[in-house]
Amino acid sequence: MDARRELVIERVLRCVEQVPPGSVASYGAIAAVCGIGPRQVGSIMKAYGHDVTWWRITNASGDLPANLLAEARPRWDAEGIRVKPNGLGCRYADFAADPDALAQAWRAAIADLPHPDAVAEDASG
Repeated sequence: MDARRELVIERVLRCVEQVPPGSVASYGAIAAVCGIGPRQVGSIMKAYGHDVTWWRITNASGDLPANLLAEARPRWDAEGIRVKPNGLGCRYADFAADPDALAQAWRAAIADLPHPDAVAEDASG
């Protein structure tokens, strides 16, 4: 994996870690903060998100993939995130992290990292 890709992954994972307990953020919200697309965030979370607070990242409706919901529910219960009556996730509007606060916390969390544009791509890619 090239250094640029590793850096983008690290920046996304650090953003996920800034979502406060009791809150969620959508793939799109994380993408907006990190300057990438929501599908890229989803791919990163699927491949590398197991060691971060993945249960706080939902789709724009507050839903999680079915295979993750059962594992997330006890964590949501512990954090006070209530499941919607349909059982698919939470009401996003009720639990969404403040986007400005998330962006500010993320900027502080990545202060030690270079910007991906400053890192040369590995030609072997």
